[in-house]
Amino acid sequence: VQLQASGGGLVQAGGSLRLSCAASGRTFSSYAVGWSRQAPGKEREFVATISRSGGSGVYADSVKGRFTISRDNAKNTVYLQMNSLKPEDTAVYYCAGRPGLFTTKGYEYDYWGQGTLVTVSS
Repeated sequence: VQLQASGGGLVQAGGSLRLSCAASGRTFSSYAVGWSRQAPGKEREFVATISRSGGSGVYADSVKGRFTISRDNAKNTVYLQMNSLKPEDTAVYYCAGRPGLFTTKGYEYDYWGQGTLVTVSS
């Protein structure tokens, strides 16, 4: 499967953005998908993940209550709705996929998109 992330941009603190992760292939519904991010000078960190059906999701504590992950398997797309954005959310956001169960561990994902930059100004 190939993944392409989009939707990043520049937003003021307190604002919102919605990221999309579009996937190729007819077996998208068999893949769990996660979002990670990497800020300048920092290691990549887990943000959120969603199960194959979309019925379950897990969030990093730093985004819980502000971000929502969802998916539309008919459109082969996973979304990350980001509200109440903070300057510390500034990072390149990556989506990744793996067949089977969702996971919070980035190294367990097999397929990665190219990343989309989110910049939150104070």
